Amino acid sequence: MAKEAPRYIRQYVDVDVTFDTDGRMRPRTLTWIDGHRFEIDRVLDVRPAHAEKAGGQGDRYKIRVRGKEKELFFEHNPDISSMYVGRWFIEAPAQ
Repeated sequence: MAKEAPRYIRQYVDVDVTFDTDGRMRPRTLTWIDGHRFEIDRVLDVRPAHAEKAGGQGDRYKIRVRGKEKELFFEHNPDISSMYVGRWFIEAPAQ
């Protein structure tokens, strides 16, 4: 019997960001759903990409948190007239 691959979901998280003078958005901290707050040590890469495990489209930020490489996604709001620009998520195993 084949073992079923784990399912993933988009887990939305709070992220504190800064903007530089060129308009680049840089995540600085991320707050997990249980309230734990993590400093983002470094942004390693930013590019448009889809979330392979959980689905969704946006910008993929490869980040380093506590020495470990992680992926953080920014999902743009398709309604450009909205005051809400978008949301941040990570791919988390479904419960």
